[in-house]
Amino acid sequence: MTATAAPVDVIERATQAGYDELAKDASGLRDRINKFRMSLGRFFVAKQPLIDLMCTAAVAQEPLLLVGPPGTAKSDLVIKFKDALKIPDGEYFEYLLTRFTEPSEVFGPIDIAELRNGKYLRRSNGKLPTARLVFLDEIFKANSAILNSLLTVINERKFYQDGQPVPVKLRILLAATNELPENIELAALKDRFCLKAACRSVQDEHFIELIDAGLEAYTHRELNQKPWVEGHATLEDFVKAHRYLTHVLARRVNGPDGNPQKDRDLYFSDELLRELRRVLKTLVREDGVFVSDRKVVKLYRLLRTHAWITHGGAVERSDLRLLSYLGETRDEIDLLEEKVPRLLGLS
Repeated sequence: MTATAAPVDVIERATQAGYDELAKDASGLRDRINKFRMSLGRFFVAKQPLIDLMCTAAVAQEPLLLVGPPGTAKSDLVIKFKDALKIPDGEYFEYLLTRFTEPSEVFGPIDIAELRNGKYLRRSNGKLPTARLVFLDEIFKANSAILNSLLTVINERKFYQDGQPVPVKLRILLAATNELPENIELAALKDRFCLKAACRSVQDEHFIELIDAGLEAYTHRELNQKPWVEGHATLEDFVKAHRYLTHVLARRVNGPDGNPQKDRDLYFSDELLRELRRVLKTLVREDGVFVSDRKVVKLYRLLRTHAWITHGGAVERSDLRLLSYLGETRDEIDLLEEKVPRLLGLS
């Protein structure tokens, strides 16, 4: 029996679920998410690492930035990801941003009737504030008004209506850019994207596979077929997984000596923490990679999420490959993808 898209109220209830309820289904959640990511990978050429990263970011509810030239499947990855989760159009919002994009195009037009009554409210239905999954293409080309609002959305999961903060329904934020800008004004927004992954052309190494997959995608589009919608997992599963891991991170259990143990004591060994610190220090010292305190905390959560999804246990050395995606420029992204595995002895 395949999974079906969850009603909105079910998603909201999932955000309030208790640990005991979620723990009973934790193994099933993992199984469904793993089937989802591996099945979706079959419809792309050499994009499985990116799909795995999208799943990790989605469960952690951290934004992910895809960096690459046009024609490298950035939008296709997001659309098929959305389709495979069976997210209805009303809960999905995508937009190609330019410096001419108005806030009303992203957050909704001003309600004229309310404005006559002295209230500055936006009609946000069908726009970013009411979407569960959001995809913003060329995110750094937006003007300052939109960028400032996006910072509030990412940081606080809120936007402002008539001066009052209103929660957004956002659960998964994916963004894309052809190039990473180096403007200092965009540093704050860039830092919110802990993970930035290159989406590269695959034709040099997978020429025949690319042609075959491209022709197959063309026929699917023309015949209005979506074979990647296989029902392995839903947005509810991802939200429940996030809620479960949040409970796990917050728990305290008594150790053999009777003292309470934190998540770090149970799932992140001192040896690996030292290794994490060593690699980060090396990247900062040798390559000038900027790693903020905010990013260090996010990294811990992402590493724990990745470990839980892929093998269900404590963080392992292989999970530290996520450090490959800390680059702030395109050169850093390319460098780290080669250097981090080498530093970890995984290359």
